[in-house]
Amino acid sequence: MKKYKILEHTADVGIEAEGRTLKEAFENAASGMLSIMIEPEKVKELESYSLKVKGRDEKELLVAFLSELLYKYEVADILPKRVDISLLTDKDLKAEVHGEKIDLKRHTVDTQIKAVTYHQLAIEKDKDWKIRVIFDI
Repeated sequence: MKKYKILEHTADVGIEAEGRTLKEAFENAASGMLSIMIEPEKVKELESYSLKVKGRDEKELLVAFLSELLYKYEVADILPKRVDISLLTDKDLKAEVHGEKIDLKRHTVDTQIKAVTYHQLAIEKDKDWKIRVIFDI
């Protein structure tokens, strides 16, 4: 199963992430977002932090989750390498995020993401879970 793919979008960029479970699809969406910003293979797991977000439904929860990862990157310069979600309900998410502070000697920012949007946002369950999210760049 492919974890995610990058979507071209007029003036924006997006991803489609998949997972056998919704938790795995959320984790793959985080990996996809990172891959837009930077080369993921250059990020190491040197530190971690806990993340908790709430939402009224799964879509709002997804936007809150990805926005919190983006916020930590922008404010604390922490690049997420791997996200381990320990709790995921339709309104709550708890996770441990592993990564490292950005090091401009090793990391080159490819695309600066400004925001996670609701435009064309989709969370669907067929055989597997599929997520589509568009980012404002």
